[in-house]
Amino acid sequence: MATWGDIGDTALALLAIAVATPAVLLAAHCVQHRPAGTVSSVEGGLRRRRLATCLALALPLVLLMVAVQALTPTPAGESEDLAWAGTSTFLTGLATVWILVPFQSAAEEYVFRGWLLQAVGAWCRSPWVAIAPQALLFAAAHGWGTVWGFADLLVFGMVTGWLTIRTGGLEAAIALHVLNNLAGMSIAAAIAGAFASDGTAADMDWVTLAIDVPMVLLYAIAVLWVTRRREHAHDTDVPGGPNASPPPPAPQNAAGAHTTGRYTGPAGDA
Repeated sequence: MATWGDIGDTALALLAIAVATPAVLLAAHCVQHRPAGTVSSVEGGLRRRRLATCLALALPLVLLMVAVQALTPTPAGESEDLAWAGTSTFLTGLATVWILVPFQSAAEEYVFRGWLLQAVGAWCRSPWVAIAPQALLFAAAHGWGTVWGFADLLVFGMVTGWLTIRTGGLEAAIALHVLNNLAGMSIAAAIAGAFASDGTAADMDWVTLAIDVPMVLLYAIAVLWVTRRREHAHDTDVPGGPNASPPPPAPQNAAGAHTTGRYTGPAGDA
C-alpha cells in the first residue's frame, strides 16, 4: 500500500474527513432544497462573531486541560518512553495540523451536530431525541477503544449537541472541537512516531476522562451564560419601550418548529 510518510498520511486522513463539509452543504441545497447555510445556524450562515466568542471561551479551558494532563502521573503499566521528533519534523507536522485540523473538526460538526441532528430533530419535539443518535454515532465513528474513551466521546457529543440547539448554530461545537483537536495533535507533532499511531480519542484512559469531562461541562456553562446575557440584552433593547408592539412570531421550518432556540432545520428529505 502506497504511503506518503507519517505526516503525509495524516494530512490525507484529515483531508478525507474535511471534504464532508461541502458534501453536507451540497446535500442540503440539492437534496433537501434549502439554503446550505441553514446547516450552520438559524441565521443562514456561520456567525463569525459568535464563533470568535466561543473560541475565546474554549481556549483557556483547553490549555488548562493540557496543563493538568501534563502534570498528571502516567497510570501504572503505560509506557513513558517519549522521544523528540526533531525540529524539522515537528515544524512540518505542526504546520500540517494547524492548516488542516480546523477543516477536519468543522466537518465532523457539520455531519453530526449539523446534518444528522437536524435530520432527526425535524421530525421530533424532544431535543434529546435528536441529540442522542448523533452523539452515539459520533462516539462509534472514532472506533471501539476503551469504555472510558467511548464515554468521553458520548459526553462530548451530547453536550455539543445541546449547545447547538440552545445557541441555534454550530459555532460553540466547532470552537471546542477545533481547539481540542489542535491541542492534542500539536503535542503529537512533537513526539517521534506519534502520527504513525492508529490510536484515537476512543482509546483514552479513565484519568483523561476525569480531566476532559469537567472541561467540556465548564465550557458549556460558559457558553450558555454568554448566550443568556445576549438574549437578555436583545429582549430589553426593544424600540418603543414597554408600550411597543410585540415582535412578530418566529419563523417556522418545514416541520412547523420554531427556528429560534430550537435548532432543527427544515425537514426536507432527511
